[in-house]
Order: sequence, then structure tokens, then C-alpha cells
Amino acid sequence: MTAPSRTGGQILVDQLLAQGVDHIFCVPGESYLAALDALHDASITVTVCRQEGGAAMMAEAHGKLTGRPGICFVTRGPGATNASPGLHIAKQDSTPMILFVGQIERGMREREAFQELDYRAAFGPLVKWATEVDDAARFPEIVSRAFHVATSGRPGPVVIALPEDVLTDMASVADAPRYAVIESHPSPAQMDDLSALLAGAKNPIALIGGSRWSDAAVKDFVSFAEAFALPVACTFRRQMLFPADHPSYAGDLGLGVNPKLLARINDADLILLVGSRLSEIASQSYTLLNIPAPRQTVVHVHPDSSELGRVYAPRLAINASPVAFAAALAGLKPMDDLPWRVGTKTAHADYLAWSDPAPIRHPGALQMGEVMGYLRKTLPPETIFCNGAGNFATWVHRFWPFTRFGTQLAPTSGSMGYGVPAAVGAKRVQPDSPVVVFAGDGDFLMNGQEFATAVQYDLPIVVILLDNGMYGTIRMHQERHYPGRVSATLLKNPDFAAYAKAFGGHGERVERTEDFAPAFERALESGKPAILHCLLDPEAITPSMSITQIREKALAER
Repeated sequence: MTAPSRTGGQILVDQLLAQGVDHIFCVPGESYLAALDALHDASITVTVCRQEGGAAMMAEAHGKLTGRPGICFVTRGPGATNASPGLHIAKQDSTPMILFVGQIERGMREREAFQELDYRAAFGPLVKWATEVDDAARFPEIVSRAFHVATSGRPGPVVIALPEDVLTDMASVADAPRYAVIESHPSPAQMDDLSALLAGAKNPIALIGGSRWSDAAVKDFVSFAEAFALPVACTFRRQMLFPADHPSYAGDLGLGVNPKLLARINDADLILLVGSRLSEIASQSYTLLNIPAPRQTVVHVHPDSSELGRVYAPRLAINASPVAFAAALAGLKPMDDLPWRVGTKTAHADYLAWSDPAPIRHPGALQMGEVMGYLRKTLPPETIFCNGAGNFATWVHRFWPFTRFGTQLAPTSGSMGYGVPAAVGAKRVQPDSPVVVFAGDGDFLMNGQEFATAVQYDLPIVVILLDNGMYGTIRMHQERHYPGRVSATLLKNPDFAAYAKAFGGHGERVERTEDFAPAFERALESGKPAILHCLLDPEAITPSMSITQIREKALAER
């Protein structure tokens, strides 16, 4: 049968439906009105956002949680460039995402028309694929390819520009079939080689990270670690990939890492690196392993063959997704003698001591160690924690015990302003999951406008906003390198509790430790999006050192 004639906008929306899309995030624009019109009658939920950066981060968070491409629509020019932080997060975090951008009409090209931009040139280095649709009949082909590119190999973002007249053109074309992720599997010979390397090891450790995981893959890897009594550490902001309460868990490789974990990795004779690129933060600025030839025997498992040997030359390179590799581990037979078993117990004990918030004391009336202790006792394990970038994130990453897959939304790219839009995206996708945001004062106001989106859709997220009146991470680095010379890091902040109320949410100011628990309980009981404006002493810059201590140490070392 001949396919019916449809507008380009309708063909586009029909392709999204054919690929299983049920949710998109957008800031509307006149450049893609025909697509918006087609969405009017489609069974796709649309979340309208307040700024394109927030919309793109929501889509990225959707991709992180579901493993399916997060979908975002923005208008041309400034709308597209506003969305670029979300693309950068998706690229560095290996998250599947597709950004659709309105574009000028084809006949106006290369005249610097209103908001004109060459998206292939602008976004090419930032994404896996950037393209523009020139013919409405090609929407099925291009959208299908976008889904395959975004999800296969190392996942990442795709940008598709939509000329305004292409969206209104009529075409007769069949819909594309549903995409399927292209899977890569380890060979039997590679698994035999891994078994032999484990048999010859005295002090191995596994480092896991990246994307392309699933709940089943995490459980498969946990079973393998349990059978082999293997210590396992997660790379930067990937703690949700292994349960913190498991006897094999050794901690995470991030900022402010446990020195005992670093020593353990340095002493290892075999490193099983699964899913991760072991990039700058996890590798401690590329000092953890020798480049290109590590001292340790390295087995590197990654879904993108171009990452294998790119930085580290492994003894055994396995081009496989974490899902396929974790499933194949069930075929390995544990040895009777595991010389590292006692070391694994010690590694977990070291993690427990490092992540215990009870002994932590820092300057000020609001003690974050006690706050984290309260949250650990109060919140269920399925709580999704979201954060952007800043020293405040240490309180989550070090002291919250992640035990469930899909409960961590944190940018490995280090992007500020991520926490609130990520929380909105998470709550739209998983409305029954508790969602908590940790934000700094500087971090929050980079995308704090999306709190209005949370109010609009009745999403009861709770934002724990730590206000120390400065860009804390940069101030910390200033004191380390230029002690006492404070420059461009101080902030004068609004009343964030009043901010929450002005938007229609719940807001409270918290200045003392004893005030936090009742305020948090009232926030939950309100059933509204909430902000707890927590006043943190500026001296409390890290869990272990104050601003003054960092400055004095830097001066003493001069």
C-alpha cells in the first residue's frame, strides 16, 4: 500500500512514536511549529521547560535512567546554543540523547538569516553525529540512524536540525522499523584468557563505570564479584553500579578519593576495567596507571573498540558492552584458593570507615556529617540523588551508600546547574521514586528556573541547597595556589526559601543541625517541590579541611 502523504512535522513525530518515544522535553520555538502541531495529537508526554539548558539536561537525565535516548526539542540559534551544556554532559557521560533543533528555511541559507547557525559545524565536535534534514521523505531514515548512533558503541548525543519548510513539506514515505541496540559480546577465547589471568593473580581489583549497564547486568557483576571475592570500586559518579553494602565494595574513584583505595589499586597486579574510560577524574589526572603501558596487568572491557588502547594499552582488550560481558561472567568457574579474600574484606572495611559521616566535624552550627547520618536513616534505598558540580557534592558521593541501580544522576563532565533539571527529568519519568537534589548556591542559580517546571507539573522534589556565599570549589583552589588572594569567587545570595515560595513551592531556612530533620520532614509532608536553604559556614569547604587550614598549609609549603 502507498503510504499516506504527511507533513514533515507529522512524519517526524510518527518516527518518534515508531522508535518508542513516550516523553520529550522542550522549550517551544516558531522554527518548529509544524512539529509542535503534530505533537498535539500524539501519545507523547511533553515537558515544557524554562530554558534550553535545563531542557537538555532533563533529556540527558532521562537517557541515564532509561538507557534510551532522551529527546529534546529547542529552537534555532540561541535556543540551540543554550542547550549545548546538556550535549556536553551527554558526550562525556556516554548518555544516549537526541536534540532536535529548529532551523531557517532552506532558501535562506548562508545569508546570516535570523538566528541562522551551521549546526554541523557548531555541534560536530560536541556530539556523535550532527546533521540537517533536507527532504521530508528522509525523516524515517535519519531518525532511525540517530537512534542507532545514540545507543550503540559508546552512547552519546545526536543533533538533528529541522529546516522550517521541510517540516511543512508534504511527503509519502513509510515509517522506519523500531531500532535495536547493536550489542557486542566477548568471545569464549577472551573469557578463557580472563579466567587464566584471574587464576594467576595475587591481588586483583575491578573498576567499573561508564554506561550501557542495566539492573540485570549489575546483579550479574555482583554475583561474579561474590563468587570470586573480588574487590570492586566504581569510577567517578558511577556508584550506583555496585551496592555499597556488599562485602566486595571498595569505594569510588572520584574527587577526594580514599587514600587507602588508591594504595590498593597501586598495589594491584590485575585490574579488570569494565565500561569505563578511566578518564581524568577517576585516574587522578592520569596518574593512577602508567600511560601507555600500565605496571599492572589490565583487562579493559568497553563497548566502543576505539576506546580500547586509546590511552591505556591493556593486556587483554574486550570489545563488549557491560550487559553482555556481565552475563558472560557467569561462565567463569571460581578457584578454590583465592589469595586476595582477606584483602577484599579489608577493602570493604576501609570503605565503611571512610564513608561514615558520624565522626565528621567542621566549623559552623550546621553539621553536614549529622545531616548525612539523618538522611541515611530516613531515606529509602530507591531514592534518586541528583547533583551538579561543586564541593557540596562530596557530601552525597562520599557519605550516601548507593545500593540500587538507577539512583544516581550526577554529571561526570562536572557541569554546574545539573541537579534541579535532572531531578525534574527523573520525577517525570519515575514519579513514584523519591528524588533529592544536592545543590550549591552558585550551582543552583545556573538552572534554578527549572524549579518552576517542578511546580508546574506538581513534582515533589526536595532541594538541599548548601549556601556558603561563594563558588566554593574555585575558592578552595585559590587558597591552594594563591593563598589569601580571594578573587571573583564571593556571592551575595537571595533568600532561597522565599524563592521556593514565590514559585509556589515549599521553602525553609535551616541554620542549625537540630533544625534540619524537622524541616526535611515538613518538606516531604508538603507534597510540593521544596527548597531547604541550608546556611553552611564558609570555612566548611571540605569534610576534612577548612578554608583556613588549606590556606595555612599552602603558605607553609611555599
